[in-house]
Amino acid sequence: MYIHRLLEKTFKEALASFPVVFIGGPRRSGKTTLVKQIGPRSRYVLLDELDVRAFASEDPKGFLDANPPPVIMDEIQNVPQLLPYIKARVDRDKKPGQWVLTGSQQWALMKGIGETLAGRVAVLHLYPFSLTEIQNRVAHQPEGIEQLIGYFEQVAHLPHKAVALGDWVFKGGYPEVVLGKRSSHKLWFSSYLQTYIDRDVRGNIKEINLRDFERFVRLLAARSAQQLNASTLAGDVGVTVPTIKAWLTLLEANGLIFFLMPYYKNFGKRVMKAPKCYFMDTGLICYLVGLEDGPSTLRGPMGGALFETACVSQMYKRLAAIGEERSLYYFRSHDGLEIDMLIERPQRCYPIEIKLSSTISSQQARGIRKWMTLSGDKKQTGFVVSTAKELGMVASGVRNIHYTLL
Repeated sequence: MYIHRLLEKTFKEALASFPVVFIGGPRRSGKTTLVKQIGPRSRYVLLDELDVRAFASEDPKGFLDANPPPVIMDEIQNVPQLLPYIKARVDRDKKPGQWVLTGSQQWALMKGIGETLAGRVAVLHLYPFSLTEIQNRVAHQPEGIEQLIGYFEQVAHLPHKAVALGDWVFKGGYPEVVLGKRSSHKLWFSSYLQTYIDRDVRGNIKEINLRDFERFVRLLAARSAQQLNASTLAGDVGVTVPTIKAWLTLLEANGLIFFLMPYYKNFGKRVMKAPKCYFMDTGLICYLVGLEDGPSTLRGPMGGALFETACVSQMYKRLAAIGEERSLYYFRSHDGLEIDMLIERPQRCYPIEIKLSSTISSQQARGIRKWMTLSGDKKQTGFVVSTAKELGMVASGVRNIHYTLL
């Protein structure tokens, strides 16, 4: 069963405009399925197979002659030396939609694509399923940020097919976990993590540090939705701060985590400037911290952090599908004012608070009201994301929206 993705429209636009389209993202996030379903009817080459990889590495020209465009080249990170030869052929024929490349977002690969194919390639990112995709609500979704804000301001009904919060948080968004009927949650994520370490990590860090790296990933998972403190992590793991920063870069480059940067424009020294770190998938967090089932995920001490991670990653995925993920921030001041998400637009910022509560009152909107006063924008609209099913205004200029509407 194919589930429509938010990225489809942007992918089609890229195919019509660029000779090369690259789709990066974490392993098993659905890249191959998307390009086969939506991409041009073209030759498909998997660069994971040893004989194919050897042919491409040893004779790039011969390999490209044998696989002319239009072509999908899957797992391009296995043969990055193909990129200069692809560039030469693109320069001879700039017809759009001829080359579709996919791969995990390893830093060296992204650097090579940026340097070799600059101006010739559209770079897109596909992450595990968003809640919108899981609920099969991609059709007729708002296309831009302004339309999305307008939707939040006007939506009056919950979706007919709503995913239970515990299931959403516990399973996360990896297609095989969401759609799988028989696979064990623990076995799938254990295998996924081992594959990730074997294929994407082992060649980038020292062998003696592999156990430290695994411990680092588990400790980081327990800190999702918190401000990043590399020094504390380094002390807990027993490695240096530069090592921690290198490992964070590796996880980010492979799409397992992302950083929400602090919004401090016009606020000067009153604002905390450390980023917050989020895992892209709450199912992976649940495995890493040892949670066993859906209901227990939200009753424990990590319930609030997991709900916040789920909601922020959902918004990140939605904005990434239209290339606007850099419009998402958080805010925290030294005197304790915090806003979980800010969506920046040219004229104003839209504040969003996240509350794991089925009862929402004006008290939950106090932080947003303070932000509005501090920012000086009297025409702002703010939102509280919660589990409360009563939609509408909870305070002046502040609306409640149910998590299933994100």
